[in-house]
Amino acid sequence: MDYSEIYVKRIRQLCKNRGLSINKLAYMSDVKQSTLDNIVRGITKNPGVKTLHKVATTFNMTLAEFLDFKELNDYSFDDDNNKS
Repeated sequence: MDYSEIYVKRIRQLCKNRGLSINKLAYMSDVKQSTLDNIVRGITKNPGVKTLHKVATTFNMTLAEFLDFKELNDYSFDDDNNKS
């Protein structure tokens, strides 16, 4: 799994846990629907910090809390299998 797939998984899981659609998340976070769709579909591989901050805030999390989860913490940029 590459880096971008990891935070997409995080967004999807948080939405599922809170009963939110991606559309509702876009509305609540004030992130354009197309921007969030591009992230979730893997078109945008490296979303901006501002976008991720808005998403995190919608989940009542800091950006640090949003990015602090096992799959991301275990990700190694040095591992040849993780390079895109």
